[in-house]
Amino acid sequence: MPTLNVANSRARLAATPGALAALCAGWPEDLWRANEGPGTWNPHDVLCHLLHGEDDDWIPRMRLILENGGSEPFRPFDRAKGFATYGRESPARLLALFADKRTQSLRALDRWTIDEAALRAPGIHPEFGPVTLEQLLATWVTHDYAHIVQIARVAEKHYGQWVGPWRAYFSMLRGVG
Repeated sequence: MPTLNVANSRARLAATPGALAALCAGWPEDLWRANEGPGTWNPHDVLCHLLHGEDDDWIPRMRLILENGGSEPFRPFDRAKGFATYGRESPARLLALFADKRTQSLRALDRWTIDEAALRAPGIHPEFGPVTLEQLLATWVTHDYAHIVQIARVAEKHYGQWVGPWRAYFSMLRGVG
């Protein structure tokens, strides 16, 4: 299997704030609060979660691997803590904060030399046990895409309420409403 391309991964991470702004900026409040049913997150929740990831997940875990030799386990990540930290912020403020925090994260990433040896460097995940920096970096990119898709899916279902017979052309909408 080829080694993860760090520069390409960084470019994908750098694109996420702009992609989210292009997708969500100016949305009405009802769309920000729409979700896929009980126990699911709305786009506002997702942005709060992404912000908390910038605070307490990706770079702190990379730091443990690259600066502490990976001997110290990662702190467990509270997937819902961002709701308490950022939940009262407006969507516009969340988008701006995320862009700022992602820029800071990428600056931190840029301070390290991440070559093939660094990508193989181990860390200790509290649930999975041994992981590598390569896996962590790939997960960060994958995590961004998963949440972009989630937000787009919520928007598709929201506007899909009114498509009438075109519902037949949208696999996500079949059987909805």
